[in-house]
Amino acid sequence: MYEPIRTKSVHSTMAGGTSDFPHRSREEELDIQLAGHLAALLAVTDELRALAPSTGLDTAADRLAEQVARLRGGQTPARVPVAAARPEPHMAALHRRAHTLAGRALVVAASRADTAVAILTAERMDAHAAALEPREFASH
Repeated sequence: MYEPIRTKSVHSTMAGGTSDFPHRSREEELDIQLAGHLAALLAVTDELRALAPSTGLDTAADRLAEQVARLRGGQTPARVPVAAARPEPHMAALHRRAHTLAGRALVVAASRADTAVAILTAERMDAHAAALEPREFASH
């Protein structure tokens, strides 16, 4: 009733053969993921720098760019020119987004035991959390 299969199966098992596509190690995958989180955090930091320039944000952006380049094997990250940011201020939303991105990067940095990035992202989380706290005005 059925004709026998005459060609080699396209389905195979991993046993007994090598694949034609490269596999990355867990460490390499974590490096890629961490570099992506840090690059996203860098983009938000550059946008915050455009809206409210400060030496603290400049230093943070430089440190983030350095870590992204390190994780990408020396390839420098794309940067948003400070003057090209949107003119309407969305400071609180940007700080919330940066805090979230820093948290994601911290989780990945902790899982791969990258102390330098863990410290940097924890500092950024603290800085963005502080920026979101309501300002207390002295009533005199």
